[in-house]
Amino acid sequence: MKALPEFRLETHFARWEFKAQYHMTASDAQSMSLSELMAMASPEDRAAFEHLWLGYTETFGAPDLLEEIAQLYANSDSSNVLCFAGASEGIFAANKILLDSDSHAIAITPNYQSHESLPLSICDTTGVPLEADDNWSLDIDRIAQAIKPNTRLVTINFPHNPTGAILPRERLDALIELCRKHGIYILSDEIFNGLGRSGTEHLPYITDLYERGLSLNVMSKAYGLPGLRIGWIACADTELLQRMEKVKHYLSICNSAPSERLALIALKNRERILARNCQIIDENLLKLNAFFARHSGLFEWRISDGSCMAFPRYLGADGVELFTQRLVQEAGVLLLPGSIYASSLTPTPTDRFRIGFGRRGIDEGLAAMDDYLS
Repeated sequence: MKALPEFRLETHFARWEFKAQYHMTASDAQSMSLSELMAMASPEDRAAFEHLWLGYTETFGAPDLLEEIAQLYANSDSSNVLCFAGASEGIFAANKILLDSDSHAIAITPNYQSHESLPLSICDTTGVPLEADDNWSLDIDRIAQAIKPNTRLVTINFPHNPTGAILPRERLDALIELCRKHGIYILSDEIFNGLGRSGTEHLPYITDLYERGLSLNVMSKAYGLPGLRIGWIACADTELLQRMEKVKHYLSICNSAPSERLALIALKNRERILARNCQIIDENLLKLNAFFARHSGLFEWRISDGSCMAFPRYLGADGVELFTQRLVQEAGVLLLPGSIYASSLTPTPTDRFRIGFGRRGIDEGLAAMDDYLS
C-alpha cells in the first residue's frame, strides 16, 4: 500500500472549521445535545446508558445495535452488519479487503477524497466524472468502458458529496446489472440517505438490491450526530464482513460503549430526527434561494436533489479560490472551494464551491456574505 496523500478537506477544516465565525459548508445536519437525545430515550434505554459498564465492546458492535441497524434494510439481519468508528474506517476496511496490487477499481469524480485516494494507494484506479450538464449523474456507459478483466470494485456516493445529486433509479439498476455480469463489488456511500428537502425520493440501499453491494452509513450526516463516531457497513456477504472485522482489529478494535448506547437511542427515534433535520433544510433553502436571487450575477445556483449541501458556480472574475479565501479571512464565512475536490484521475470543476444548509443559524452567515459582497 502506497503512502496516502494529504487529506485536503480535513486539512482545510483543521485550519478553519473551529476558527471561522460562520461555518457555511457543513455536510452534516443540525446536531443535538446529550440531554436532547436522552429526552427521546425509553426508560429502559436511559437506564442502560446511565448504568453502562465502560469496558471493551464487541468488535462487530453491540448485538442490540446491530439488530436496530439491520431494520433499516429489507433483507438483512444482525449478521449482515459490521460497525465501525465512523464511516472513514469502513471505507478503509472495504478497500483493504476487496483490493490488492493486481486489482482495478473505478471511482466517480469529484468525490469524498477517501473514495479515490484509498483505491489509488492499492491498485490501478480509473475515474469516471459526473457531468454538471447531466445533473451530476453517472454515465453507465462510461463505467462499462472503464471495466477491465481485473476490475474488483466500483465506488459510488448518492446523495453525492459535494453536489447532492441522486442517481436516477434506472441508472442504478443498470449499474447493478453491469457489475453483476462482471462479478464486481459496489461500495455505495449512503451516509446522506434520508436527508434532503421535503419530498426527496432516495434510492434503495444497495445491499437490498445486489448480493455484492456494500451499504456504507454513519450517524454523522443524516442524523447529525458526528460526535458519536458510529458507522457501519451492511452487506449480504457475511464472509466479507468477517474479513473486514479483522482489519478493524488493527484500527479502532471496537466502538465506544457510550456511543453505541446513544446511537441505539437515536436509531429508535430515526423518523423523528430525520423529520426535524429535513424541516431545517426546507427553512434554509428558502433563505438560500433569496440570497442567490439577490446575487444572481455572481452565482449560478440550483437546489440539489438531496442531502444538505450543494455545489454552486461562482461567476466572479477573481475566481472561486480567491473568493473563498478572502471570504473566510475578511468576513469569517467558511466555504469549500472546488480545489478541495480536485482529482488525479479526471478534471474536476474549478469554479464551484460547497455550501451547506443542514444546520440552524444560517441567517447570520448569509448576512455576513451579503455585507461582504456589497
